[in-house]
Amino acid sequence: QVQLVESGGGLVQAGGSLRLSCAASRRTFTIYAMGWFRQAPGKEREFVASINWSGGSTAYADSVKGRFTCSRDTGKNTMYLQMNSLKPEDTAVYYCAARPVLNAAFGSWGQGTQGTVSS
Repeated sequence: QVQLVESGGGLVQAGGSLRLSCAASRRTFTIYAMGWFRQAPGKEREFVASINWSGGSTAYADSVKGRFTCSRDTGKNTMYLQMNSLKPEDTAVYYCAARPVLNAAFGSWGQGTQGTVSS
């Protein structure tokens, strides 16, 4: 099972940017897709973005479209989330996860990284 480690969180002002990274512990050629999720205080975890590992196609939640960009570097076994034009409502713990095959659930959750946006 792949192990995932997130990094890159921090505190920024509204309108600022953060870049999150998710590093996988082993080669990811057997992974179908990877995704970013977030959980704000008192709320359920929600989908943010995902990327097909081989083809690079992406999907985004409506709330982040046009502001967030999900990408990956297959040589470094790493996925990224570039977050621009951040809003206070983007404040959350951000998690990455892997989907091993099509139609499988996301799993192998990382420990999360805190992103805080001040108004």
